[in-house]
Amino acid sequence: MSSQPQRAPESYPSFTAARAVIGQVIASHAFPGAAWGVFYNGEILALDSAGHFTYDPASPAVTPSTVFDLASLTKVLVITSLAMLLYDRGILSLDAVLGDILPGFVIGMEPGSQKRFVTLRSLLAHSSGLPGYVRLFEQHHSPETVLRAALRLPLEAPPNTRAEYSDIGFILLGKVLEILSGDILSRVFAREIAAPLGLETATFCPPPAAHPHIPPTEDDTTFRHRIIQGEVQDENCYALGGVAGHAGLFANTQDILRFAACILAEGHTASGRQIFQPQTVKLFATRQATPAGTTRALGWDTPSSPSSSGSHFSPASIGHLGYAGTSLWIDPARQLAVVLFTNRTWPDRSCDAIRQVRPAFHDAIAEAL
Repeated sequence: MSSQPQRAPESYPSFTAARAVIGQVIASHAFPGAAWGVFYNGEILALDSAGHFTYDPASPAVTPSTVFDLASLTKVLVITSLAMLLYDRGILSLDAVLGDILPGFVIGMEPGSQKRFVTLRSLLAHSSGLPGYVRLFEQHHSPETVLRAALRLPLEAPPNTRAEYSDIGFILLGKVLEILSGDILSRVFAREIAAPLGLETATFCPPPAAHPHIPPTEDDTTFRHRIIQGEVQDENCYALGGVAGHAGLFANTQDILRFAACILAEGHTASGRQIFQPQTVKLFATRQATPAGTTRALGWDTPSSPSSSGSHFSPASIGHLGYAGTSLWIDPARQLAVVLFTNRTWPDRSCDAIRQVRPAFHDAIAEAL
């Protein structure tokens, strides 16, 4: 990928409207800071930023290289990408039954339970029937007990009958990938994804020395009773030791654009290094036919109506959001990827203005191109 300026020039008209969107919402306290990047036709056109770590103007300024808590982007950057690699190598079967890999999922299940029909495909497609979110951390305080509790959760619907975005499903997928790869998730990701793609900042559990250089996500007054900075915000992930299938990854915008370039490479190096088989990328990026009305592909989401990607990304687009205020959208039809990172949960989780910001921002980018 070609070397580009770290900041889009003020005089460059293409992204003036996008910069204005971010500036306006920072001023209105939707979030204190943001970093974003645009990859288009094989080049990084912009790496930009605005605002500060907090609403205190004396706090550090966000820069294009600032590392953020990516929250649920972990689901595509780690779990989906590793699932694709293991699928390519013939190690992972999408139709494998979860209970065959994690017997604790089916041992002692309730009479009449359909947990024995939950497959890896249904977990990736968020159609397993598992609940979306359970506050496991409130009663379980070690990785072993959290995992055991997740395994014992009953289904809320028969598999493949309901689309329910599920953190629980991806917690279990994380453990599946550890078993299939024979190593812990953080090391497999570092070796198989981060190193080949040159992702210099993408990591779980940043070292303490890095914490002051990461925007805080929350002033937690209910669980950890401290400012959450440089450690994962998601409480279930925290209880799992900071490494999980649903959350926990940290990175900056340029690293995620490198990853997006790989997804767009289609078997050649014009856009970026490809480490997946092109047909596997297409398989995982295809919206599922069931359950009816789902927008989910395998691991990825696709544009809905309305979509956080705005109104201009093609139906072939794939993307994902992170609760802390992060997002990645990739449009293979336009060879376009857009990353937007914010800490919209600072100082607490009450503001949901990000719902309006995301489509407006993506529309401004797409209209400029």
